[in-house]
Amino acid sequence: MSERARLVGWAILITAMALAPLAITSGRWIDFLELMLFAAVLGQGWNILGGYAGQYSFGHALFFGTGAYLQALMQYDHGWSPWAALVVAISGGVAVGVFVGYLSFRYGLRGSYFALITLAFAEAFRVLANSLTAITEGGRGVQLTLNQDPEKALALFQFSFGGAFLKANGFYYAILIILILAYAATWWMEHSRFGAQLVAVRENEDAAEALGVNAFRVKMGAICLSAAITAAAGVYYTQKFLFVDPNIAYGPGKSVEALIAPIIGGLGTVLGPLLGAAFLHGVGETTRALVAALWQPRPGLDLILFGVILVLVLAFLPRGLVGLFEAAWVRYVVRRRGGGRPDA
Repeated sequence: MSERARLVGWAILITAMALAPLAITSGRWIDFLELMLFAAVLGQGWNILGGYAGQYSFGHALFFGTGAYLQALMQYDHGWSPWAALVVAISGGVAVGVFVGYLSFRYGLRGSYFALITLAFAEAFRVLANSLTAITEGGRGVQLTLNQDPEKALALFQFSFGGAFLKANGFYYAILIILILAYAATWWMEHSRFGAQLVAVRENEDAAEALGVNAFRVKMGAICLSAAITAAAGVYYTQKFLFVDPNIAYGPGKSVEALIAPIIGGLGTVLGPLLGAAFLHGVGETTRALVAALWQPRPGLDLILFGVILVLVLAFLPRGLVGLFEAAWVRYVVRRRGGGRPDA
């Protein structure tokens, strides 16, 4: 598929997502789309480090939780505007990324060692958040005050009591904007020298260094960009739910959610995390509805199904859904040209 066709496809997709709330009147479906886009943002944050740089992280909740907690604490303890707190929260996520990345990459940790060190840091931050009650409120968590003044809905980044449109769609457009920015950064990276260096490091770090690539600097850039996007997802979560505690912020749930969408959608691709998030949430909703209709609700059954799907994808679709669609597109082009060679 040509680059022009890809850009046209992205333009159509973004336009469709922007206009979706105008065609959908069901609040349940808007919530579904919000959660899907949220998972896609988390997935793209992980994808930059895991998919493009080949540095698999099991502890991306570390960046999500830091962004969520700083966003909450700046408002709860210091009375900051959420928009000013947003800058601090994302910067804090990047700072944690620099800290973890420096300790990991400077001493040559890669592969399973890097995955385990990120998991260990996430767990250490969860324990600290539980213990430092004077700062984090410990297990009680941080509960932000609900704004009920419609005129302050935008200023306070809370839309529950805004006008009819903001109340119904404010958070949808907030996560959509974050998603577009994250995907724009990923698209730029994929088409830049930095992106080419990331892929070189992923394929063979020693060979890349022999060709003059500074692997340490490249991986540090990747973890910083990854942390920024994931921390932005944490900011959104805090403003959406007005509550964060150590288990939500630094628990393994968000780390798993971050990695599963890009693996199923397609590692190292711009579209992969969005496809994976849409597929997983679609399967989850369908499974819950079918089980509830045929028997009765079975909490956790969708998680079992996710595990089965993940195993099947890893076994039969190593390039994920994106790879499946690309293969189908190539076959279509070949048939259309009567066996001729398709465009790359």
